[in-house]
Amino acid sequence: MAKPPPKKSNNASKRTANSHRPTARGSRPPVRGGRPAGLFTWLAVGLVVAIVAGLVIIKVTTGGTTVNGATTFQPTDPTTLAELTQVPASVFNAVGISSGVAQVTPPEVLRGQPPLTGTNAQGKKLPEVLYIGAEYCPYCAAQRWATIVALSRFGKWSNLGNMSSYSQDIYPNTPTFTFVRAKYNSPYLVFKGVEEFHNYLNAAGTNYALLQQPTAQENAVLKKYDTPKYINGLTLSQKDSIPFLSFGNKFLVAGASYSPSTLSGSSRSAIAAALSNPTSPITQAIIASANFQTAALCTLTGQKPTTVCTSSAVKKAAALMKIK
Repeated sequence: MAKPPPKKSNNASKRTANSHRPTARGSRPPVRGGRPAGLFTWLAVGLVVAIVAGLVIIKVTTGGTTVNGATTFQPTDPTTLAELTQVPASVFNAVGISSGVAQVTPPEVLRGQPPLTGTNAQGKKLPEVLYIGAEYCPYCAAQRWATIVALSRFGKWSNLGNMSSYSQDIYPNTPTFTFVRAKYNSPYLVFKGVEEFHNYLNAAGTNYALLQQPTAQENAVLKKYDTPKYINGLTLSQKDSIPFLSFGNKFLVAGASYSPSTLSGSSRSAIAAALSNPTSPITQAIIASANFQTAALCTLTGQKPTTVCTSSAVKKAAALMKIK
């Protein structure tokens, strides 16, 4: 089976230190036919990837197990889940909103738009956090770490699964998680996660295998807001970038908040274990991003829980983002 050829740069432009443009973005491949547009995403001009003839779908390192070309769901183990979702408050404050090894981008502030809400398991209407991404995408892989950590401060995760980005993309096998079966329970927020594609190709090798589809309402949010009109620095060719997140239609993320290269060479378990160490370079990138997202989330929850929303790092993030 021949490997589909790469598509050139689909990322954000290089940013200045004070820019709020996303660091990197992935593309959504076409649903029917054609070549997977996001099969190769490039971070810098001049980067060359060797194309090897022939493609064999194999087990993705530290992901699920491949059976007949399909990756089975692998639940995240209790130790990793606890390390990921129970980061000490002292770590958030020690890290703050900067990283010594990676530029961290805050969510885009969105004003004057109708609120995005959802209904929780108890039938209560709450602000909604909408995520649209894909399992193959290395930028989604990096973003999930910070988003899971941030949302853990407002509720509880269950049914997260282990995942790695596509083994033949840039930043291959980036260790991460999948939202495909995830459940999130919070008294403050509703989370909706959509993983549109698997991290392997379909039988024809023409596209990533389909996984989940957004509802009409979710797709309308993506189509409206994942555009240059609302995302600073986005070009027309980059619209519909993933990962895409809407925080109640008050804040947006289109692309990774930090480069997936930050996670290169580390295992999922090692990254999770280091989240209690504020001096870890990887921890700094993840937690700084989580603090920015926490500040955005606090505006949706009415600054609750108080202990989280009044913490020093969240106040710094809110001040930089110019939100109350």
